[in-house]
Amino acid sequence: MKSETSGWVFFAKNDMLTAELIIDRAELTGEVAFHCQQAIEKYFKGYLVEYGNEPPKIHDLLKLYSEVKSIKDWNLDKNILRDISDIYTVTRYPGNIGMTPDGRLPTMEEARSYWEFAKKVEAVFTELVGK
Repeated sequence: MKSETSGWVFFAKNDMLTAELIIDRAELTGEVAFHCQQAIEKYFKGYLVEYGNEPPKIHDLLKLYSEVKSIKDWNLDKNILRDISDIYTVTRYPGNIGMTPDGRLPTMEEARSYWEFAKKVEAVFTELVGK
């Protein structure tokens, strides 16, 4: 694995660990969702770097996945990817972090599904690139 890729992986793993540590806290579903979004974004960007591509300075997971797919299709559910992508927020102020587009916090079930999806992304990355 390239050293620049390792940097993306380091921070993706930190986001995964943060989400894992708070996954059972009902009041932190927005933060779980946010960290899952961040981890997926970093795994995608790390993958692009590993294969010689400059990662775009965007946060849209569907657009990033489109670039990843130009190298190899990871066979990911685009509906869940869209939902998680919509969690991203440019600012980290009350009322913004981890909110769904309709202005609510994710449910515990949604937060867990995002976590499971992020773990799938992590597993595919690890299978294709290594640890």
